[in-house]
Amino acid sequence: MIVVGVDTGGTFTDVIVAAGDGASGRFVAVKVPSTPGDPARAILDGLERLTNMGLPVPDRVVHGSTVATNAILERKGVATALVTTAGFRDVLAIGRQNRADLYDPACRRAPCIVPEALRFEVPGRILADGSRREALRPEAARDIAARVAATGAQSVAVSLLFSFLDPADELLLGRELAARGLGVSLSHEIMREFREFERTSTTAVNASVSPIMARYLSRLETGLDRETGLCVMQSSGGVITAKTAMRQSVRTILSGPAGGVTAAMALAKETGFKRLITFDMGGTSTDVALLDGGPAMTTETVVAGYPVTIPMIDMHTVGAGGGSLAAFDAAGALTVGPQSAGADPGPACYGRGEGLTVTDANVVLGRIVPECFLGGGMALHADRARRLMEDMAEARGMAARDLAEGIVAVAEAAMERAIRVISVERGHDPAEFTLVCFGGAGGLHAVSLARSLGMGRVLVPPHPGLFSAMGMLFADIIRDFSATVMLDQEKAGSDLLEARFAELEACGRRELEKEGVTPGDVALVRAVDMRYRGQSFELTVPYGPDLATAFHALHEKTYGYQTPGRPVQLVTLRLRATGATPKPALPRDDALPGRALEPPCAGNRRLVHQGLDVSAGLYVRKRLVPGHALAGPAVVAEDSATTYVPPGAALRVDALGCLVIETEVRP
Repeated sequence: MIVVGVDTGGTFTDVIVAAGDGASGRFVAVKVPSTPGDPARAILDGLERLTNMGLPVPDRVVHGSTVATNAILERKGVATALVTTAGFRDVLAIGRQNRADLYDPACRRAPCIVPEALRFEVPGRILADGSRREALRPEAARDIAARVAATGAQSVAVSLLFSFLDPADELLLGRELAARGLGVSLSHEIMREFREFERTSTTAVNASVSPIMARYLSRLETGLDRETGLCVMQSSGGVITAKTAMRQSVRTILSGPAGGVTAAMALAKETGFKRLITFDMGGTSTDVALLDGGPAMTTETVVAGYPVTIPMIDMHTVGAGGGSLAAFDAAGALTVGPQSAGADPGPACYGRGEGLTVTDANVVLGRIVPECFLGGGMALHADRARRLMEDMAEARGMAARDLAEGIVAVAEAAMERAIRVISVERGHDPAEFTLVCFGGAGGLHAVSLARSLGMGRVLVPPHPGLFSAMGMLFADIIRDFSATVMLDQEKAGSDLLEARFAELEACGRRELEKEGVTPGDVALVRAVDMRYRGQSFELTVPYGPDLATAFHALHEKTYGYQTPGRPVQLVTLRLRATGATPKPALPRDDALPGRALEPPCAGNRRLVHQGLDVSAGLYVRKRLVPGHALAGPAVVAEDSATTYVPPGAALRVDALGCLVIETEVRP
């Protein structure tokens, strides 16, 4: 089976395929400028370039998409209505009555995703135990559907009180609304869990972006061969078919970054480095995640001010990427991001933009080699970047090199904070992990970041600028299911839990069959969200014979204490249904020489390090083979990325072709 991985970023779109039958460990890839106005065009251009290189028609394209993400961030979702239980029309406006920034007196909440004029109530009431106090009559459902259609709304979120216990009324409303040509998102299908506000918010976000995603994926499918299937990466690290993604687009919000984490998991199995922190620095943003045997997961996040409650890899994103713009604020402080130059006009060194970016700073500092950028396929205007850097620096009475290093330092400070969020704030010591860097800009900053965090090792995989796209090739088909049960642990008999899990498993098997997975290839994993009675937060515990003991131990590991005598509640049952997919091999050469070999140096170049001019060796990545070793300062250039090895660091090439950099952390 020929599978193509595609990752659409803010600046570039990456397209990659395993060569031959996937067993050789070789990959063929292209990197093309993104086309924000029509993201599908860049993908089709990349596929055409691969076809011109001899690629047969692929069987499947797996895509990491930013379409849903951008629609939310830019608040460009379609006109969305909300239908909810009488008395609850303002649940989205009321929210949790908390503040996004506690110390900002002028803090503003995100505008409600559904305006007041598009919020509708229906009679009918289900109680907390699942019993029905008042039925929703069919004529009332038809009436509300007609009223919603008359507003001109394109999509509707239906979120009724306690519908996760009895979805009959939501299904009735869904049929009536769909009959009038409206897009419909039902809360019990998106999130079959309690917490009315979060469930309604997640459903409304899905309703807002799904029509946009559906149009985009339909456009992309039209451009593909009829024999080529299209799948989309989810935020959870698994893939779903385009048909499912059109209905549940909210599950794709972090699909691109999830590809990089999936690739890192495949790399961890081969390298033996089980504890990893991933560092994905692209053109617009940086995404970080933690892997300790597997990726840390979460079911709670906030996107553009809107709570989204779905299973996803626990990632933290900051607006610091290669294209992040540098500026001085009103107080004279240097800022970097979150505004980005994007693909158009791009950094100043691309020859069009006037704003200085992190990429321009690295060009001025000599860490990016213009002749090697994108394999020489794209010209960089280094003189233009220097001139604009000098102009900005002169206006502030400083040297251009000092400004360039300042831009890099500010960007790295933001990235360091992001790594601390997913490590230190979760109870992990970064020094016990290896930093895996990828993305086109990651290798330029990885060693400096690792040193600041006390990390002794950096791992740069092959094709780092294409690593997230490569992750699409290693992703399994995954569907996540849940059901809130709210049971005291002592009353939750095994027969009751088995019965509820059996319902979830039957649903999981049906849905995976729709995704094209044969029944014998389905793997099912159970888990339970648990808490002490009275708490308002839960921990997810793998399902087993002694849930209480496992919960106490996990609570102590997470929060530093446990209270065994306190009653425990089982809140939500979770099931992950997985269909394994064929995966390509990673390149491996175990015939390492008995001693380190000196790699061929392509020359020397002058660069700036901590205010000083230094002479660094220039190495071409494709000429480095397992066993090669070198000491910094050095620059390793390749088609999709650049790696900077500062003075004091040492690099070796392992059997997989990864660059393993010992940072030589000094106290």
